[in-house]
Amino acid sequence: QVQLVESGGGLVQAGGSLRLSCADSGRTLSRYSVGWFRQAPGKEREFVARIDPSGSTPYYSDSVKGRFTISRGNSDNMIYLQLDSLNPEDTAVYYCVAGLDSTGRFVYWGQGTQVTVSS
Repeated sequence: QVQLVESGGGLVQAGGSLRLSCADSGRTLSRYSVGWFRQAPGKEREFVARIDPSGSTPYYSDSVKGRFTISRGNSDNMIYLQLDSLNPEDTAVYYCVAGLDSTGRFVYWGQGTQVTVSS
């Protein structure tokens, strides 16, 4: 059973950095594609980043490419999202996700962690 718990969100000034963490109590993340989504107030949830089980080249949305970095921990139960050069448009609730179904949608979702970037 995959249970995802995010941490590391908070308030940061524009230009600053944060590191989000996602832990899986089941220690099975190495088997799955994993990633991050975000949802800003009044906006639809959007894809941020993804990395596949093979650990090959990660995928990023154009809005975060070059600023955010997704990675896996050395253990089977952690993934990270490094957020650099933050701007107020990055303010959102960030969700950790894992496991793709046959339609390409992520099956497992965390509860989210708030990131707020002040100008």
